[in-house]
Amino acid sequence: MLITSLPDDNALLAVSSGQNGAVPGLGPGKVWIDTSTVSPLVAKGLASRVHRHGVAMLAAPVSGSVPQVQSGTLAIMVGGSREAFERVEPILRQLGTPRYVGDNGQALILKLAINISLGVQALAFAEGLLLALGSGIDANLALDVLTGSAIGSPMLKARGPLMLDSASEAWFDIDFMKKDMELALGAAAELPVPLPSASRADELLAMATKRGYGRRDIAALFDVLRGLALDDGKAA
Repeated sequence: MLITSLPDDNALLAVSSGQNGAVPGLGPGKVWIDTSTVSPLVAKGLASRVHRHGVAMLAAPVSGSVPQVQSGTLAIMVGGSREAFERVEPILRQLGTPRYVGDNGQALILKLAINISLGVQALAFAEGLLLALGSGIDANLALDVLTGSAIGSPMLKARGPLMLDSASEAWFDIDFMKKDMELALGAAAELPVPLPSASRADELLAMATKRGYGRRDIAALFDVLRGLALDDGKAA
């Protein structure tokens, strides 16, 4: 069995190819579990190719940040052979809660669906927080009230404080979020499905990258918006 977690499509394809690639090293009857967030089309195509070598490939993207990794409570979407999933399910349960969802592509689609909401929620929360601070409300008071309200999802409660701490560690950085948003928009175009809020979030993520926030946590969207407010103030 092999478990991989790679940053993008190119890295995944590189690991699979060549004489020293993953497939020759696994051999017939083995299972390859890939937890990367990559293109659904790439995942399905690669799974089909490795199947011809007798290798079962499962797409098993995970959802969660540092706290979930440390506590073993990741959400895991698994696609591919159900028989292969049942063989490795006990191992996946050491990492979190695995759910079988269908084929390899569907597992990636579901992960991207989660990340759309992650990016859009972070952006909307940053907008609300900036609005409150703009009126003179104390930052910590605003944060407490917002995260304690109906909008206070577990993600926002955990990430909200990072918006006020510019030196915070990146749990999920802007560059990776931008990559996933692009994957989601690409998948939506194939279906086709409209993703208007994801498109707007993608624009702000691109702006964040241009401003040098690429390796910062997505909470840095707050700093991007604050920078835009300052720019507008200077223009006025």
